[in-house]
Amino acid sequence: MANIPKFDLRNATLFAGINGCAIADLLAVAQYKAILYGSVFFHEEDPASSCHLLISGHVKLVQHNFDGAQVVVRFVAPGQMFGWASVMGGRHYPASAEAMTDSVALVWDNQTIRRAVLAHPALALNALGIMGGRLREAEDRLRELATERVERRLARALLRLAEQSGVVTAEGTEIAFPVSRQILADTTGATLHTISRILSNWDQRGLTGGGRQKLLLLRLDQIKDLAESDDAAS
Repeated sequence: MANIPKFDLRNATLFAGINGCAIADLLAVAQYKAILYGSVFFHEEDPASSCHLLISGHVKLVQHNFDGAQVVVRFVAPGQMFGWASVMGGRHYPASAEAMTDSVALVWDNQTIRRAVLAHPALALNALGIMGGRLREAEDRLRELATERVERRLARALLRLAEQSGVVTAEGTEIAFPVSRQILADTTGATLHTISRILSNWDQRGLTGGGRQKLLLLRLDQIKDLAESDDAAS
């Protein structure tokens, strides 16, 4: 297909240790799905019919509460799986998958990915490892929400973004997709006013920069200190 980015499945954690023939078979039955920035691969509560591997772009997984407020559950980078609900026995997707940039994913239907897991036990072990890591991440975020002040939660969120999607430039570490202050508020469970106040302070101190949609981390060392400090202001 034209304009489809190349991606080696061996670079995806799920397919570590899987032989080349099996990977070729999986590629042969995969569908490519390309969507534009702001579009969704699937909506929260849609029937969970397939599993996705992001090969280009960036995606955020979001949930909504009864009042319609948005919570960012996780960001997805190239090489990561999302939409696992069908594989894990769920009937509906627990979150919407929205593109943060123009994005492309490989998609497998339920039956195909389940047959692959049965045929290659390493897939099941890799999947358990991935899900275990995500469970630990979710537990860490719950602990942060319950026990840590907003400035420390924000610093930790920025460090996760830098590790996952940071691009080193002459100025600093730039996050590879548009990041608004509202998105950071949705990610940290804080108000927009609080996040704006903290980032304005950090901009003045030279820790961050970039403007409304571009997030530039200028002093990762100081942001790390804030993430580890017990004295971060609320």
